[in-house]
Amino acid sequence: MAMLEVNDIHTYYGNIQALNGVSLKVEQGEIVTLIGANGAGKTTTLRTISGLLKPRQGQIVLEGNDITETPAHDIVYKRIAMVPEGRGVFARLTVAENLDLGAYSRSDRKNLAGDLERVFSLFPRLQERQKQYAGTLSGGEQQMLAMGRAIMSNPRLLLLDEPSMGLAPVLVDLIFDIIQQINKEGVTILLVEQNALMALSIANRGYVLQSGEILLSDTAESLKNNEMVQKAYLGIE
Repeated sequence: MAMLEVNDIHTYYGNIQALNGVSLKVEQGEIVTLIGANGAGKTTTLRTISGLLKPRQGQIVLEGNDITETPAHDIVYKRIAMVPEGRGVFARLTVAENLDLGAYSRSDRKNLAGDLERVFSLFPRLQERQKQYAGTLSGGEQQMLAMGRAIMSNPRLLLLDEPSMGLAPVLVDLIFDIIQQINKEGVTILLVEQNALMALSIANRGYVLQSGEILLSDTAESLKNNEMVQKAYLGIE
């Protein structure tokens, strides 16, 4: 049984159809990536899985349980966490307060101290800036905080939307190293990423979205070697 199954979802913004029959699977322990051009439907797919958007047709199944109609605030209690595009930190709260909010859904409060240490081991910069307001952090630090906040919810499935957007190359490498480390610690990851080469370099499998439909699906290695993918998304002629 797959951890996550998305079956033939059709999602709209008003009368505009954004997803047209998207289906995908994420097995436990995998890193699966969605790649595609801007407007292809990648963010919409994550927003639909996380309950922020409701599909007009189709089904979302988490470990055999239908969560299609589950409200977004209840999805969190199923240990699905999303790091949104643009980070979405609470600018007027401190780093420590942002991290504490990430754990609001948890009942196992006794484990919070250990998980906070885990976040600080992944992102030492956050430990140094615990009392600093999130809005005063650099873009890279805000991305670290958004990921740290998600980790504080103790997710089993982490949805990452464009984690490298706007970051310097050295920080992109760091963020992708940390994504791999989080995965090795047992968190399954569904990654949306404009930097297709980086995404495919760490993923097990990938899906190519185009105009709200799945165009290709294969192992990450096969997609990297696919001539169409190379020309359209990897900049290889």
